[in-house]
Amino acid sequence: MNQTIALIGSGPTAIYTLRSLLASARPLTITIFEKEAVAGKGMPYHPAVNDRAMLANIASIEIPPIGETLVEWLRRQPDAELDRLRVQRAAIGERAFYPRIVLGEYFKSQFDRLVAEGIARGHTIDVRAGHEVTDIALGSDDIRLTVARPEEPPQHYAFGHVVMATGHSFADVTEVKPGYFASPWPSNLLKTIPAVQVGILGTSLSAIDAMVTVATRHGSFYHDEAGLLEYQPASGSEDLRISLMSRKGMLPEADFYFAIPYEPLSICTEEAIDALVASGREDLLDAVFELFARELTACDPDYAAKLGLAHLTVETIGAAYFAERESQEPFVWAARNLAEAKQDYESRTTIAWRYAILRMHEVIAQVVPHLNADDLKRFHRHFKSLFVDNYATVPHASIERILALRRAGVLDIITLGSDYELDSETCERGAIVTWPDGRVHFDAFIDATGQGRLSASDIPFPSLLKQGVVGKAKVRTGGQIILGDAVAEQEEAGGVGLDACYRLEFDQPLCNRLYCLALPFLLHQFPFIQGITSSAELGETVAQAIVAETGQGLVMQPEPMSAEPALALVAS
Repeated sequence: MNQTIALIGSGPTAIYTLRSLLASARPLTITIFEKEAVAGKGMPYHPAVNDRAMLANIASIEIPPIGETLVEWLRRQPDAELDRLRVQRAAIGERAFYPRIVLGEYFKSQFDRLVAEGIARGHTIDVRAGHEVTDIALGSDDIRLTVARPEEPPQHYAFGHVVMATGHSFADVTEVKPGYFASPWPSNLLKTIPAVQVGILGTSLSAIDAMVTVATRHGSFYHDEAGLLEYQPASGSEDLRISLMSRKGMLPEADFYFAIPYEPLSICTEEAIDALVASGREDLLDAVFELFARELTACDPDYAAKLGLAHLTVETIGAAYFAERESQEPFVWAARNLAEAKQDYESRTTIAWRYAILRMHEVIAQVVPHLNADDLKRFHRHFKSLFVDNYATVPHASIERILALRRAGVLDIITLGSDYELDSETCERGAIVTWPDGRVHFDAFIDATGQGRLSASDIPFPSLLKQGVVGKAKVRTGGQIILGDAVAEQEEAGGVGLDACYRLEFDQPLCNRLYCLALPFLLHQFPFIQGITSSAELGETVAQAIVAETGQGLVMQPEPMSAEPALALVAS
């Protein structure tokens, strides 16, 4: 059996997979394909994609160390390198947030180190930067890759194990029409936007980063004598106006202080969730909500009483959670929340209800793949948003920039509601946004709503689709879980159908050692499976599965294939 391994991509998910693979005592043969010219940085942190002002929304202490922690790596950098990265040595700390490109440099350094150490320990590792995998086809006992390089004929290889760690997927063309940007990336394109009326769809960190990129093109942030961050438009850019837009018209909250590693939960535990799943009960989501409510009440009874938690349900918890914030002017709320968050960091005070929800999101995520179709829809529509709001808090600097732009008269927020229209067809530039309370033609418009969930039909490898091995994930249509050999009635949901090791599920007699770790395809069944911590967990799971199999066979070199199309190789 071909025991060689291919990693498609070299961002964080691939790096953590590589780290776990190299723990194997048996020498492995690994080839890493990266379409960018430099391997090891990953799209979310690549300098060609991100503006230097764009911040990562994960504190250094939360990043699982690879060879060393981010703080250790930063502290051993020379002053000249820190200056290049715009990091002050005195400000380096475990709770600090850094620009995205800093994380890219860190991952690149750790990637290079892993490769060197792996080779020194007897593994064979071939890093092929500037190589884009354009097709995948399954053979009977191997997996065929078609690999392209600029101005060269495609090359074909066969591997025993392939890990799709392709990361996020955005449109090839960002400015799809004059003044209309389908994504904030690459950020350098946003620098072409003149000082006009700019609309940004979204209020998350991606939208805030887009806002900052446009703002720094037309002015500067500075600290006044009292240390308050302010914004000064450049001469000739006084007409710049930016609007952040979302259905609720709310800003994300500032990162809050909490203990790391997480303190254990007492009621809504992994064991309790597993017991509910194993019980086969048909009201699974409601039973999970009961655990959630009991845990939240135990952790913060005053907050539970204020929320009226005893009378809430899956359908009503979201409205109650957001009610107070929705009733407040968003910039006033942001200023007050930022002040509270800063004070809590100074005093190392944890807000009990926030911390409880943060810890529960990872536990409750375990039940989502087991929900029936109706409950899955209920979860996404009503329950998920409060967890996302809680863990998607943003760096304090991001809120400070928002408030500075507001004081400068540059920024406002539009509450669109659920009934709004976006028209990019009837105007020459930008887009027209219409909502119940208004209508604005934005000369420049940026969709910063982030990566959406992708499904089976979005797989970018045509041979896999032709072979019919990529199917949507399936969920029960309702009723009790059927245990044993019986099969419950199922219907297709979104995402991609995968087994517990993230391998494609199919019936054909083909190699099943293709692992899908491309996060957008996992989000429907695993809604919280995003970010660096998820990358580390995914990489470990897949690496353990691969090592368990490769330990039973010989290590072989990748087999060079003929220049025929990959699907033809399968057919032959």
